[in-house]
Amino acid sequence: MKNMLLVLTGVTAISVALLAYVNELTKEPIALANAKTLSDAVSAVVPGFDNDPIAEKKMQEVNGVEYAVYPATKGGEYIGAAVEASAMGFGGDLRVLVGFDASGKIIDYSLLSHAETPGLGSKAADWFKSGNKGDITGMNPGEAPLTVSKDGGKVDAITASTITSRAFLNAVNAAYAAYAGQNTTDGTSGATQKSVESADAAAADSVSVK
Repeated sequence: MKNMLLVLTGVTAISVALLAYVNELTKEPIALANAKTLSDAVSAVVPGFDNDPIAEKKMQEVNGVEYAVYPATKGGEYIGAAVEASAMGFGGDLRVLVGFDASGKIIDYSLLSHAETPGLGSKAADWFKSGNKGDITGMNPGEAPLTVSKDGGKVDAITASTITSRAFLNAVNAAYAAYAGQNTTDGTSGATQKSVESADAAAADSVSVK
């Protein structure tokens, strides 16, 4: 029994050491890959900037929750921002990066991560993009929070994935609330006070949004 315990202890110690070694080896490559993914996503949702939005990241608090805001400028002029937000979907956390222009309209978005059902909820990656059935580009959540048509809104939900669609739009509304509350280079956000209040209310209603 003593020998068995010694062997098990030795195996455990070696396994822990190997895991720690592998983690150390992969930590930097994973961090670099994540940074590139974020950089590419920011470039996609707020194209045309000549600054470094990631380096100029701001943390904006809305209803006690902090959101990452990546301001975009061109020639020193504010052209919009990319905002990261998340919500609880059908299968787990759904993270999205939303790009807004200087007036608060949605330019594009990128689904950063999700745990939705393959073939159903996973369609959120493209369903709400320009030209698709649930297209949200050009909409301004400050004028009215985005909701699915089943709830009286203007956005078509993903077929058989209403929960995912609601979560996605909750995240977009929360992202707008953070966008509307942040200060740009000229001291404004491009959003009216009415838009800010509307977005704050939408974020407050989305109790599962992170």
